[in-house]
Amino acid sequence: MQTNQQEKWTEIEHLPEWDEEFYHIYTAKKHGKWRMLKTLKPEYRGIKEYETMIEKEFDIRYNLTHPNIVIITDFEDVPGVGRCIITDDVYGESLRKLIDQKRITPEIIDQLRNQLVSALDYIQTNHIVHYPIRPERIIFTEIGGKLKLIDVGFDQRENLEPAEASEDIYNYGKVLLEALDNTDIKYPNLRKVAERCTSSNPRNRYRDIQELHLAIEQRSSNRLYLICIIFLAIMALFLAWFNSPWRPTPPEKESIENTITNPNSTNDITHGN
Repeated sequence: MQTNQQEKWTEIEHLPEWDEEFYHIYTAKKHGKWRMLKTLKPEYRGIKEYETMIEKEFDIRYNLTHPNIVIITDFEDVPGVGRCIITDDVYGESLRKLIDQKRITPEIIDQLRNQLVSALDYIQTNHIVHYPIRPERIIFTEIGGKLKLIDVGFDQRENLEPAEASEDIYNYGKVLLEALDNTDIKYPNLRKVAERCTSSNPRNRYRDIQELHLAIEQRSSNRLYLICIIFLAIMALFLAWFNSPWRPTPPEKESIENTITNPNSTNDITHGN
């Protein structure tokens, strides 16, 4: 059995820069396909509190399915590593590394304003309690450069507290603002959004992810209201013009009736001449 396990798992490598507070992170191949492994650090193994913690994380995250959240595929013993949460391959570079190396591109900004917001919306919709969103927990995969949120979720509730949702928006704003500070391209609207997200007064932040999304897309209920007002004003001006002395003079009624009654009158006159 041990031999079969060793044949199943190959090229196991510890990734110290990916380690989390309680976990070591590894990359490895399972039956020839790359996977990521997450296991308790040695000092936490055998302690019921932490063993329960990793089991609970697996149970909560196993059913999460979103293109921008790392997907858990299994929970099993790996030779030489221990009991591991197995995820799909998200090997790549963290947003923290890209920020530190001044490598923030328009494509990355676009993913932060769309894909990251979508992932947060999914997490909140499923009432997942998770660690704060930080650049270290946002990965851009080596293959495809796709945004993946890692280290997501350690509890699930019937509902999230408004303060927790507001904290998500605050942390998103911090991430976005730091990325914007490290690119040469100006994004005035996004910067305005990020600054509102990070307001010290929670009441000044966006109420929810939907309002945040509308702001990012430069739409809001106020904007829609303004469009309606402009449309009604144009219609009112048109009606006022139509009823004014300057409107086009309609044809005389008698002339119209003659034309309808004698459509060939003009031709008859011509032939008569």
